[in-house]
Amino acid sequence: MIIVIGTAEARLEHMDRIMALSLEHVRRSRQEPGCLRHDVSVDGEHQARLVFVEYWKDMDALNAHFAVPASQAFIKDLTPLLAEPPTLEVFQSDAVA
Repeated sequence: MIIVIGTAEARLEHMDRIMALSLEHVRRSRQEPGCLRHDVSVDGEHQARLVFVEYWKDMDALNAHFAVPASQAFIKDLTPLLAEPPTLEVFQSDAVA
């Protein structure tokens, strides 16, 4: 399984638009083949930080997700609304239990 953790530091004046874009993105992504889970939330200690957590069946599924034009458009539309560039970490994991 592939786990993706992403963060985005919003400019607060754009928070409504950022959340709308983010929710549209995660809801669409959940329908993609190989997507096991895709969520976005606001950090409880930092109201301008969004945290994305994604679980993918394998790297092929994640790479296919990155290649979807709507995923590329999401990053293009989101980035100008942020206070700094978003981060993305990708991990390979096996379930313990």
